[in-house]
Amino acid sequence: MRSIFRIFALVVRYFYLIKTSFPRILELMYWPTFQMILWGLISKHLTNSNDTIIQIGGVLIAGVLLWDILFRSQLGFSISFLEEIWSRNLGQLFVSPLKPLELVLSLMTISFIRTTIAMIPAALLAIPLYSFSLFQMGLSLMFFFTSLLMTGWILGIFIIAAIIRFGVAAESLAWGAIFTLAPLSAVYYPVETLPEWIRWLSLSFPQTYVFEGMREVLFSNNFNSNYFIKSIILNIIYAIIAVVVFLFSFEGARKRGGLINTGE
Repeated sequence: MRSIFRIFALVVRYFYLIKTSFPRILELMYWPTFQMILWGLISKHLTNSNDTIIQIGGVLIAGVLLWDILFRSQLGFSISFLEEIWSRNLGQLFVSPLKPLELVLSLMTISFIRTTIAMIPAALLAIPLYSFSLFQMGLSLMFFFTSLLMTGWILGIFIIAAIIRFGVAAESLAWGAIFTLAPLSAVYYPVETLPEWIRWLSLSFPQTYVFEGMREVLFSNNFNSNYFIKSIILNIIYAIIAVVVFLFSFEGARKRGGLINTGE
């Protein structure tokens, strides 16, 4: 019970950082909405041919919005941790009874909140602007959202482990690391588009199965449960590895006093 109170206290702290800062709220909503508008215009340009092209336009918008779920969940996780680094508060947190995994759970919770705040306006705005509703995917959207959230959290855990281990020199990973995965994640095209020799790498990422499943839902209205199961299994495997790496980095930083000096 005390653990839940500590996690809740951190979530409230992070939430008030957002609630009391209009620029933070604006930033959360700005980029997903901007990308949706940009790609929506590209998709609209493609709708002048036939029904198949119209479907492709919808898939592009869906791909953008789902990719932003992954990006925002990772960024929301990492940024909340970096807030502690920037305010030089990390050492003070762990003087308290707070445990490392409690910090991780609180970062997951606030990441979910930040992602929801960011994505709902963009998804709703796509309806009047482009006559495309992400919610038409129904229950499958919830499954995709869950899997992408998990993947974003896992990437976030790896990133904060790197920051704890290497200091603020690794801070840029919070913004750039995820984009190295974009070409292999099959966001806007099927895996078959990739060269055959690298497809195995693409299929080793959980988010690839989400985007493959998204296209199947939109093109044939069929939810492929195998894609979802594979993405969850991969997420669980990577989550175990990420937590082990995080705890190893944390313990090393604790022994050398790095928790206090991480913000230096």
